[in-house]
Amino acid sequence: MDKYRIIYEDEQFFVIWKASGTPVQSAKVTLPDVMSMLGNELSERGIRAPYLGLIHRLDQPVEGLFLVARTEQAAAELGRQVREHVHMEKWYQTLVCGKPPRKEGVLVDYLRKEDRANMSKAVPAGTKGAKKCELSYEVLREENGTCLLKIRLLTGRHHQIRVQLAHAGCPIVGDRKYGKAEGGPFCLCACELRFLHPVTREKMRFCTEPSFLKKEK
Repeated sequence: MDKYRIIYEDEQFFVIWKASGTPVQSAKVTLPDVMSMLGNELSERGIRAPYLGLIHRLDQPVEGLFLVARTEQAAAELGRQVREHVHMEKWYQTLVCGKPPRKEGVLVDYLRKEDRANMSKAVPAGTKGAKKCELSYEVLREENGTCLLKIRLLTGRHHQIRVQLAHAGCPIVGDRKYGKAEGGPFCLCACELRFLHPVTREKMRFCTEPSFLKKEK
């Protein structure tokens, strides 16, 4: 199975798909990461020392789509869309154990990052170091004690979706850090990106189907 694929490219940016388990960036020389592999691929095309600006990350277990800018100007504009939550929409699908409190809604929590354990924890508002986080969700399907959810990420915190869903009583299937040890593969996919092209201002939309749904067919 491919570790990554270029879904779209032009002179300004790449849309990249990565597999679950492949890091976007890694400090370990022995662990291939997408940014290094992308740089090698461009070198093989004869593009020396390309500019590659990572716009947003995905956790290593998460599969799906993310953006890499090819120019400083594109990086600045796409980064602005992410920071200011304008035009940039990041959508996910996930399979969870149990179900959320309602068929659709918004989860609002305060998360504090625990650096030593590389985890985040839901804490009361006002806790030192805590940051507010929000996501909206919709239940697409219920079956055999699990729910398929569609999620829009409204903020971008460390392990946010994983922590918020676990705190709501419906951890992601296969999430051994925040859920149960059993449950099969990790079932969270960054399945859709919507944003404005950094130069032409055209509305862009890219989608992918989660591999954990393909295996069900």
